[in-house]
Parts: sequence; structure tokens; C-alpha cells
Amino acid sequence: MVPDLSAERRWRAVLARDRRYDGAFVYAVRSTERAGFRACRRCHPGATSPADPRVALVRSVCRLIDTRPDAPASLATLSASAATTPHRLLRAFRAVLGLTPRQYRDERRLARFKTQLKERKKVSPALYEAGYGSTSRVYERAHAQLGMTPATYGRGGAGTRIAFAVVPCALGRLLVAATARGICRVGIGDDAAALERGLRAEFPVATIARDDDTLRSWVAEITAHLDGRQPHLDLPVDVRATAFQRRVWEALRKIPYGSTRSYSEIARAMGNAKATRAVARACATNPVAIVVPCHRVVRENGDLGGYRWGVERKRAMLKQEAESRTGRN
Repeated sequence: MVPDLSAERRWRAVLARDRRYDGAFVYAVRSTERAGFRACRRCHPGATSPADPRVALVRSVCRLIDTRPDAPASLATLSASAATTPHRLLRAFRAVLGLTPRQYRDERRLARFKTQLKERKKVSPALYEAGYGSTSRVYERAHAQLGMTPATYGRGGAGTRIAFAVVPCALGRLLVAATARGICRVGIGDDAAALERGLRAEFPVATIARDDDTLRSWVAEITAHLDGRQPHLDLPVDVRATAFQRRVWEALRKIPYGSTRSYSEIARAMGNAKATRAVARACATNPVAIVVPCHRVVRENGDLGGYRWGVERKRAMLKQEAESRTGRN
């Protein structure tokens, strides 16, 4: 469902063990190349295991949706076609994909629309071929899911301007990048050049330029937040996301400063207690660290779990927040 699989996106999918990318690419340890690549001896990917019947059910319904993009995607209609109940179908979709059938249909429709635009077609023919009934439906979703207008996306993102700044912070170097609509990327590291390369790899066709003055206020708010001087951040963001990712990130922004939640607590709060792994994947793919505080999500037993920018940075942020919150009480 994500056609632009850059090297960074692939590696993030590997780290997150994201099953949505199964079959999309392969990876291997280069040191074994002379002897020929082999299956991992820890996770045994080639070993046979009992097939999960939910996977087969979801796959069959996904094929039905893909072959009939204009047909209704109600649970009653789809479950009748699959000879199951609406409740079982909904539970299967949430367990396997982390989405409802309707959300899957919407994501596939958007993917078709993006493909049509990339073929240099005009917006109107593209949206009708993708299955949208009117221009208003696609434009109302464009900002949230494309991160730009459909016409701009159709030109490969050419013309989109992204300003960025890299400044020292308590955690090393902080990169903040933004479009005219809001922050599109926040990165933390030790090497400013590496952070900039990551930004350009994420947005290869955008016009990207350093502009410290434009981003000065937002950067100041984020650095003050890291120092414990500004507990609450409410900055605009301009990010692309699936429906499920967006729900997770909205839940993360509701975690109080100085507090943590477990992956399973987030899943339960979203009404799907079995979506713990999907929540973890959404945290791993969060493009705007700190602004969307994925560092506040830990494992059920209290272990920190992983963090894209390094576990030690996660530990330092949580410690800073806890101390700042205690000092204010």
C-alpha cells in the first residue's frame, strides 16, 4: 500500500516487523553473501506453522474489495460474501491489518488515485477512475492523507517547499522540517549531515532548503520542551498516515507530560486490545518525534522497548519529564 519504498522506509519496516510489507522486498546479512544467503536461524522464517484462518479470511475479502472498488464496503455485505458474521470479519481485519474493511477500502482507493495522478492524468479523471464519487470527497481527505493537494502530488510533489533547521539540543542534534501547513519531520541524532540526508531521502522531489529564521519559533518551543521549560506542545503537523497510524498518533498526543502508557493500554483505549503490535509499528513509523510523543509508550512490564532515535535518548526524555513534573507539583 506504500509504493515509494525508499531504503529508509524498508529498514523501518524491518525494525518494526511490519507484516504489511511481507513479499514487498527481501533483506539479508551481507557477511554471508559468499556462501549464499540462508534463512535466519533465530526466527526460522521458512519453518511451517499452522495457518491463521483470519489471514485467509482477510485476504479473500481484500481481494473482493480490490476487484470491486465501487461496491459498498458495509460489514453486512462483505461478511455475507465471505460466509462469516460481521463481528468476526471486523475482528479479523483489526487483528491482521489494524484496520476496518472500510478503512482498507479507503486506503486502496487513495492508492489508486495516487497512481493515476503519477501517470500524469488530470485530477478529475483520476479521482473518478479511483472510485471517488465527487471532487469534494477526495479534496477533503487530501490534506490529511497526501500531505499536499492532489494536483501537487500528481507532479511527484514538485513545487512543495520544505524548510528545515538543525540545532544543538540536550539530546545531540535536533532537525525540524516543515511545509507551509505544519511540521513534517523531526529527527534526533549526533550528525547534522546525516539528519539532513534522511530528510532529503524521505522527500526526494520536494524543494528543501535550510531556513532557521522561518522555523525559529517552532524550534524554540521544541527545545524548551526538551529542557522541561514548556511541558505542553501543540504544534501543527503535516504528515502522511494510514487511518490506523493517525488514530495511534492522536492517542499519543493525549498522554500527559511526565507520564507513560504501555502499547497494550493504547490499543485498549482505541477499542482493540489485540492491536498491541500494530500500535508498536505505528510508534516506530512516527515521523515527528517529540511533537507526537512516541517516547512515552513503553512495554507492559515497564521496559522502555525500542526507539527510532536510540533507547538512551528515550530514557533521558522520560527522566527529564518525570523530574520536571515532580518539580512543579
